[in-house]
Amino acid sequence: MAPTGLDPDYWTPRELRHSFVSLLSDNGMPLDKIALLVGHSGTQVTEKVYRQQIRPVIQDGAQAMDLIFPNHN
Repeated sequence: MAPTGLDPDYWTPRELRHSFVSLLSDNGMPLDKIALLVGHSGTQVTEKVYRQQIRPVIQDGAQAMDLIFPNHN
């Protein structure tokens, strides 16, 4: 089980950076502003590397499982 808080033995700077960009993006912050916050000169790297959308992936997985197991209630 993951520890609570920001335990440096558990979280890496890279994971925190990806999470930061994902949370800002999921909450509607424009990509150009996110790029400035993470120190990119443009939006290309932010878009390709750091903008990880977690919620759509989880939703896609849940929908697929609902199709596989339609009577799971």
